[in-house]
Amino acid sequence: MRVLVIEDDEDLRFAVAAALRGGGLAVDEVADLPAADEALSVTEYDCAVFDRMLPAGDSVDYVQRLRRAGRAVPVLFLTAKDQVADRVEGFDAGGDDYLVKPFAAPELVARVRSLCRRAGTVRPPVHRVADLEIDTARRQVRRAGLLLFLTGKEFAVLELLATRADQAVTRTEIIEKCWDEMAEPNSNVVDVLILQLRRKLGDPQLIHTVRGTGYRLAEAGR
Repeated sequence: MRVLVIEDDEDLRFAVAAALRGGGLAVDEVADLPAADEALSVTEYDCAVFDRMLPAGDSVDYVQRLRRAGRAVPVLFLTAKDQVADRVEGFDAGGDDYLVKPFAAPELVARVRSLCRRAGTVRPPVHRVADLEIDTARRQVRRAGLLLFLTGKEFAVLELLATRADQAVTRTEIIEKCWDEMAEPNSNVVDVLILQLRRKLGDPQLIHTVRGTGYRLAEAGR
């Protein structure tokens, strides 16, 4: 899941992005609306987190324009404006959720994950491949009933492969979906992470290399 954070306060932007990355999300960060406009025009995000008051104006007006243009990316407003009228204004403009500062990082992550799940095709809560079970709601992975402990990034990659079970997923697509814009497309970060995942999942191997393309999650021997 890939998220765009629009916040002009550098320290807060760093904190929000760190919390979301800690939750296994890929995060891009911008400080103003023109940069947000450029990012949204070139990347398909699962969610966007907007501070309301930005240098170029109130992001509520910007989101309203997005909706009029038919852009459906889920939006969470993150703001100190805590009056009922402010929240109503945000929802009326096309916002999907509204979180008031100060906020608890786990709540922010949970709300953003919920919005991400609304984007595009609804994901089934549990994926099963052979004796591997991936519970996307609880963010738990079990192999033959044994609970495995994955990092946020490992879970994100495994979830992507599970949503495309039996299909080849390219390295480029894995980077685009599971890493932010700082990742180098030609680096070996995907291969290293897949190696870690294979070790944790154990034998028989379920993640197969598709030569010249990427990887595929499927039962052994398929």
